[in-house]
Amino acid sequence: MSVVGSTWNRLTPPGKVLALALPVLAALALGLLAVVVLLGPAIVTFLGDNLPLVRFVVAATAVLLLTIPTAFLIIYMEMKVIAFMNLRIGPDRVGPYGSALSVVHGLKVLAKEDFSPTGADRIVFTWAPVVVFLASVMTLLVVPFAPGLFGQDFNIALLYVFAIGGLSVVGLLMAGWASFNKYSLLGGLRSAAQVISYEIPLTLSVVGLIILAGTMSLNQIVLDQSGSVLDWFVFRQPLGALIFFIAATAEANRTPFDLTEADSEIVAGFATEYSGMRFGFFFFAEYVNVFIISALTVTLFFGGWNAPFDWPFPVSVSLDPASLGVWLLVLVAVVPVAGTLFFAAPFWIANSRLKAWQALVIGFVLFNLAAVAVGLGLAFVSFDWVVGLVWFFLKTYAFVYTFVWMRGTLPRVRIDQLMNFAWKWLLPASLLNLFVTALVVVILAK
Repeated sequence: MSVVGSTWNRLTPPGKVLALALPVLAALALGLLAVVVLLGPAIVTFLGDNLPLVRFVVAATAVLLLTIPTAFLIIYMEMKVIAFMNLRIGPDRVGPYGSALSVVHGLKVLAKEDFSPTGADRIVFTWAPVVVFLASVMTLLVVPFAPGLFGQDFNIALLYVFAIGGLSVVGLLMAGWASFNKYSLLGGLRSAAQVISYEIPLTLSVVGLIILAGTMSLNQIVLDQSGSVLDWFVFRQPLGALIFFIAATAEANRTPFDLTEADSEIVAGFATEYSGMRFGFFFFAEYVNVFIISALTVTLFFGGWNAPFDWPFPVSVSLDPASLGVWLLVLVAVVPVAGTLFFAAPFWIANSRLKAWQALVIGFVLFNLAAVAVGLGLAFVSFDWVVGLVWFFLKTYAFVYTFVWMRGTLPRVRIDQLMNFAWKWLLPASLLNLFVTALVVVILAK
């Protein structure tokens, strides 16, 4: 016992954690192996008989996992892009070019004390950020990212988007009322007025598109835009696209329409009394909303996953590892070693102070980067859904950059200007777009 005790005392804190974790992980691995061996056939049969349920669980999990890196990436974009606009460097310490700083900020928020103010309705106060976050995440279930790559394809997917997206105002009202704070209540009431006002032109802006497409299925709307750039709905509905973009910006409470959390007027609005994880949920939802608005704009008006031009080289590579047989094992065993030595040799020869193991580490990293690049290139020319996914994310993040650009350049409007713009300008413009579209369709149909 004394030997064990002295060995334990000499371990560093990470070593102690590892010593405790390894037996637990080994036991879990053995338990998982036993479950797979004993219940494997029954599990496979159950999954085969319930494929719709399995697909839903996989889609919901993928959507939830997508939100986390999306929020961190947009936070990093905001810090870096706005810094460049102000002739600053921005984050440059944590991670390569400061790329891990947004992760640190997210973990810092989650680690802070989660405090409920005196007088608050704690149940409503706790559920408000959950409602706001889930209203954002559930919208992603119907967004088509690539051919065949979507959570669910409803015939009324566009109606679903507006219905679920409108629930966020319920969460903001819950937060404003339950916080027992006058600034929070003002922020909640502003959010209700803003969302109700801009929901009408937002919905009307896509009715003309629905008339042209004849469906509310987002997947079918993207398919209707296949072909050249001129087939995109932005050229047939330019006013509708503009109204949709402005109204969606107001719906997401983004600059210059961020009146619900106007720090120069009402402290932090609905989020004044929030801290810790609940505060983090609110702002994760905001950044996920930026991605959703951009994705919906691309889906409805800019061709979705469709490329703006045809791939110029008709290259097709058949990726069938099973056809290689035993050569696949040779490639898996030999190529990584040969590739690591190939990339490590120049560094070891050129720098006499570099140790062999350091050169091998560099070579291993470079080989993996090259292998990933080659794999992505082969996938790009082999699978249509990879091509579609690349184009979808390129166009979506172009709009995300536009939102960041707007935050760094545009001033916040007044609340009276916000409301006047919705009722006096956007609403008449959206009705005009609807009537002109309907009239043109009737005339051309004769």
